[in-house]
Amino acid sequence: MLLNGALATELVFVLRYKRHHFTVYGLASPHAAAEFAVHAAEEMVHADRLAQRIVQLGGRPDFIADTLTLHGHATYNSELALPEMIEANLAAERVAIESYGQLVRLVGDRDPSTRRLLEDLLADEQRHAEELRGWLAM
Repeated sequence: MLLNGALATELVFVLRYKRHHFTVYGLASPHAAAEFAVHAAEEMVHADRLAQRIVQLGGRPDFIADTLTLHGHATYNSELALPEMIEANLAAERVAIESYGQLVRLVGDRDPSTRRLLEDLLADEQRHAEELRGWLAM
């Protein structure tokens, strides 16, 4: 199911942002750590919403840790320097934006509830990408 791929992507985002929250260092680290925590929480809300929709559609959300990076559209990142963390997260957000855009077009008018969910998530990921681009400019 396509939504399980999106769920896997969101769960990898949660893990990556959480790791970056706890491992960021440098002069900007308190602010960056707080922002990474906010992004992790928002990505978890996305994962919960996707899992709920999968169940509503009669499916089973896939939370199997061994398959998250296989089924998702994002990779896990273990960077330790803040600029590389931001770059990795921005790249992942861009992949999510492309992926959600494709899913919205694929769903079309056949499932308005799922389409609205995907559009909401797409808007959040676009906002995350804008924030990350702003961090790079600082």
